[in-house]
Amino acid sequence: MAPRLSVVVPVYNVERYLAACLESIAAQAFTDLECVMVDDGSTDGSAAIAERYAAIDPRFRLVRQENQGLGAARNTGVRHLAPGTEYLAFVDSDDVVPPHAYRLMVDTLDGTGSDFATGNVLRLRTAGLEPSHVHVRPFAETRLRTHVSELPALVTDRTAWNKVYRRSFYAAAGLDYPEGMLYEDAPVSVPHHFLAERVDVLSEPVYHWRIREDGDSSITQRRTDPRGLADRVRSIELVRGWLLDRPEPVFREHLRAYDHNTLVEEIPMFFWTIPDGDHDYRYAYHRHVTRLVSAIGDDRIDALPRFLRLKYRLTVAGRVHTLANVQRLHRRVRNTRKALRRK
Repeated sequence: MAPRLSVVVPVYNVERYLAACLESIAAQAFTDLECVMVDDGSTDGSAAIAERYAAIDPRFRLVRQENQGLGAARNTGVRHLAPGTEYLAFVDSDDVVPPHAYRLMVDTLDGTGSDFATGNVLRLRTAGLEPSHVHVRPFAETRLRTHVSELPALVTDRTAWNKVYRRSFYAAAGLDYPEGMLYEDAPVSVPHHFLAERVDVLSEPVYHWRIREDGDSSITQRRTDPRGLADRVRSIELVRGWLLDRPEPVFREHLRAYDHNTLVEEIPMFFWTIPDGDHDYRYAYHRHVTRLVSAIGDDRIDALPRFLRLKYRLTVAGRVHTLANVQRLHRRVRNTRKALRRK
């Protein structure tokens, strides 16, 4: 008899964190599950750790492939699920799942019949847990059988791993994770929100998202990586392309809502990195963001608040050096206001 829940865990060079991740899945209060671990060509001891779990717990299975990236590993895991499982979840192999997370989400879905459940997230640091700021707004309160059209903040719920999907819904949606790029979550997670009839939104944290403090690279270096910027814009474009391809009139409204969020929340995150970026990063910013903004349309820029509109006009005009100076001023003003509020 098939387990009710399948959990897919892509694994790549995470020997420092993998045991904690797999142990958190093994220790779930909801025990009727399988865990499909996909070793994506690890070169450290990760595969050996995964093998040990497969040897001692029959619910754990290991699939191996050459390195293809996170999106491809998730897709491989889905192809290797046991037939007949009812629910599906994803976990990144350096993170941790709280003990009652899957019990809460499966019980909720059993009661509501919604297409998937999505829950709040905490950031996991060496010093402990703290709120995930990108998840605060959509998960401020529990709302069952809702939809992104009723709760627009859900358009920012882009992560793959704070969800349990009804497997029949996931299969019918027909969406694979993009391969060979970063920020592969949104082109699947955001369309799922638009496709769902009903979604259960849970304010209780269901996932601990690790901040890796192992000295791989500085935060500034990661934030000003031209490839990361290009892939993030590409991720947005994939969502836009999917919405544009939908023939139903309601998806035109969904596209307008998504574009608005892109202009007021997504792209402005790049503004803060412009003062720290080198020539290559600024060139990539101008090239990719200008392409995206042009696709969205000048009329949408004209409707924005004045200060935001200025930043976009400087971007499109290629005046990125001036934009960096404007953003430095904005940063000083913001920091001054924060200091005054603390007094």
